[in-house]
Amino acid sequence: MRGATLKVNMISTSCFVCAKKELTKDEVGICKKLLGRRVCQAYCMSCFADYLEVSAEELLARIEDFRDQGCSLF
Repeated sequence: MRGATLKVNMISTSCFVCAKKELTKDEVGICKKLLGRRVCQAYCMSCFADYLEVSAEELLARIEDFRDQGCSLF
C-alpha cells in the first residue's frame, strides 16, 4: 500500500513489576509469545514465572522449545 506506515509495537525494556532494567531478548520474547505480540509491558523471568505460577526453569524450557521450533521471537 502506497503511503501506508507500519505501526511498530513498542514494548517496555524494564520489568513491569520489579523495574529491572534492560530485559533480555528471551524475557521480552516469552512475554510476547505467551501474552500476545501486541503486549506493551514485559516482565523479567522471575516476575513472569511468579505471574504464571510456574518456575523460571519451566519458562526457560519453553523458550528452548520455541527456539527449536524456529520462533522468530527468540
